[in-house]
Amino acid sequence: MADLTHLRLERPSDGVALLVLDNPDLRNAMSPEMTSSWVTAIDELATDPSVRVVVVTGEGTAFCSGGITSWLAAEPDASVDELRTRMIAFYRAWLSIRRLEVPTIAAINGATIGAGLCMALACDIRYATDSAKLGMSFLKLGLHPGMAGTFLLPNAVGAAAARDLLLTGRLVQGEEALRLGLVSRVLPREGFLEAALEAAADVAANAPIATRLTKLALAEGGHRDLDSALQWEALAQPVTMATEDLQEGIAASQEKRPARFAGR
Repeated sequence: MADLTHLRLERPSDGVALLVLDNPDLRNAMSPEMTSSWVTAIDELATDPSVRVVVVTGEGTAFCSGGITSWLAAEPDASVDELRTRMIAFYRAWLSIRRLEVPTIAAINGATIGAGLCMALACDIRYATDSAKLGMSFLKLGLHPGMAGTFLLPNAVGAAAARDLLLTGRLVQGEEALRLGLVSRVLPREGFLEAALEAAADVAANAPIATRLTKLALAEGGHRDLDSALQWEALAQPVTMATEDLQEGIAASQEKRPARFAGR
């Protein structure tokens, strides 16, 4: 793999890939170098059959403080068309994590703001430390929200809470973030990454085909109605019934041992 700048790709355990945003001096802001490295890393992970789950976290005290906005002040005469072209490429680069077929976990170790929160919302699961502050501060900068924030946030917390967070720009943390559905678990800062990686290892230990199909079933908030869910499950469940992994899972359960799934 090419050298990565402001980003590290690690393999802490079998099936688990860890992406570490590594620009702590700027609170892991999304620099052009980090953005390019992110696309490279996602492309590699998307074609690596050994990867069963991807975890994203930040180096230092922040998860991600969002995009670097200083260039906006430096280019006041840029046209709307030029800005649109630049921004949509930026959005698509960071939201490329959504095209991974394996589950993704945002391990939110600290401040997660604006586009940084959008990227976390693009992941399937979010865990946060009890001190991590999360928010959408776009309007406080005079910006309309970007990176699908007006889609991802309501999908996670509902329309009413999304309006509150987007229109006030306030930050939330801990139990409030959990209650809103912004995160799935709140964990102590001490041992936080280890706990997130342990959860990732649990995901990686499951049957890969069944896991990928379940992620697909839950995409975009799940099925539109009960019958759509039944039709999908009536096809997807038999697909998994025809796998060797099902036989291994049943045998492991009967023998009271961990299953060893091969993904076939």
